[in-house]
Amino acid sequence: MDRREFLKHAALSGLIAPGHALGAARTSGPVINDVSTLNPVTVAAETRPRTTEEVRIALRNRPGAISIGGGRFSMGGQIAAPGSLHLDMRAMNQVVAFDPGQKVIRVQAGMTWRDLQDVIDPRDLSVRIMQSYANFTVGGSVSVNCHGRYVSRGPLINSVRAVQMVTADGDVLELTRANESELFGSVFGGYGGLGVLTEIELELDRNSRLERLVEEVTLEDYPGYFRTKIAADRRVLLHNAHLLPLDSERLRAISWVVSEKPLTVEDRLIPRNLDYSRIQNMIWAVTELPGGYRLREGLEQELLEAEAVVWRNHEASLDTASLEPRTRAFSTYLLQEYFVPVKNCVPFARTMTRILDREDVEAVNISVRHSPPDTRSLLTWAPVEVFSFVLYYKQRSTRRASRKVAIWTRELIDAALAHGGRYYLPYRLHATQQQFERAYPEFPRFAKLKERIDPLDRFRNLLLNKYLN
Repeated sequence: MDRREFLKHAALSGLIAPGHALGAARTSGPVINDVSTLNPVTVAAETRPRTTEEVRIALRNRPGAISIGGGRFSMGGQIAAPGSLHLDMRAMNQVVAFDPGQKVIRVQAGMTWRDLQDVIDPRDLSVRIMQSYANFTVGGSVSVNCHGRYVSRGPLINSVRAVQMVTADGDVLELTRANESELFGSVFGGYGGLGVLTEIELELDRNSRLERLVEEVTLEDYPGYFRTKIAADRRVLLHNAHLLPLDSERLRAISWVVSEKPLTVEDRLIPRNLDYSRIQNMIWAVTELPGGYRLREGLEQELLEAEAVVWRNHEASLDTASLEPRTRAFSTYLLQEYFVPVKNCVPFARTMTRILDREDVEAVNISVRHSPPDTRSLLTWAPVEVFSFVLYYKQRSTRRASRKVAIWTRELIDAALAHGGRYYLPYRLHATQQQFERAYPEFPRFAKLKERIDPLDRFRNLLLNKYLN
């Protein structure tokens, strides 16, 4: 094995940071990267199909590995594989069919939620389930089986009526909850391992006015508070809580409830291309300046104390640009997420904060959300009712920093597993093979299904390369 092959193998095995492993300057072909900038992968070629037929032609005309990318917001190379034909799905961004009366829309998989909102908002309709931010593609959201702050709604699979998928042989399949139900449940959280999603049919909700309510709750009281004050109140549409970084025993609970009060913001959607420099400066100050966390807590408290009544679509059209640093040249901002049964969320939260404190993790935010059990997805992250802990943190863009993060990430994964939980797969590939198999014991079933639907193992990415082989 020569040096380049060794480095490639090491990167796929998680031994060294992929961003420093591939020697991209010496290799021909386009380089595909994700938002983290830590996972550049050299592919053989890249194409931007516009129709399902163009996807079929691309698969039939080119043998070998295929990788699939949308908004490129996953953070561990889930969109690319070395030497693959990369399908950039973002040109497939059209509405296929729309029935406002039935509250159903069918779109191409490369459409973003924000573009979809532009179509449905004039009909006073809203997306039923999506991430908190609207920049993601619909197909990419299916591939990770995303969730948001929607109370008692769970993951995206619960609002999807059908998906169209092109197989490795170029066959076009229509998958629904009743037709090919096993395959339907496997593409959610399947990370493009089974085929190319080309169309998605979604159930929609009515738009409504929402009022923001904020309360501080102790960690010990939060499960009961959520059960009696949030889940039991049908007016509450969106909810999450912030675990306060200066006091791990307190949470700031933020709810959006259906309201008839006058709007405080007239815009129906958040305008595109806003200037987020003030927020970016705050994020920099939080992680770089002495007392930065106190500054952040004060500014957040001031913001959240202001009265807010907005359209649901306004709150659902948040832009990831508001999370972006001014540059990722020296540091990058990343996410992790852990799902823990409700009965174990308090001890897990305490273990999590102890690990983060001990390792001096530059945690910008920890958001707590809820999901009911997910019985439809094969690779479910919520086999039981869970609270999720979404960690947004900063790290330097160096191999040394990645090695350090890998160590405490594996500690957090062990903590989640010890409390009967799981971790989310769209992020850095720091988990060991054993941790992955413990977190997703259904994966052998997924592997067998992949052998049937993709016998030549054409659909690849760094996640599948690391854990499927």
